[in-house]
Amino acid sequence: MECASCDAGIDHCHGTLVVHPDGGFAGCTDPACEDGDRVRHALIVDCRGVGGGCGCATGPRKTLLRQAS
Repeated sequence: MECASCDAGIDHCHGTLVVHPDGGFAGCTDPACEDGDRVRHALIVDCRGVGGGCGCATGPRKTLLRQAS
């Protein structure tokens, strides 16, 4: 399977961006990702949706914020 964004030369990441509720921190699951910009990531999840949760999160669990097609 080929990535259409790779073939088109579009700057993007294949990892998942994990966003924390404080709004100031996001990390990517791809260790090679150096830019946590939301527009580069097709999959973005709230940290409360990560298996086992996140120590910084409180409140209801949200699993998916946005998925690009």
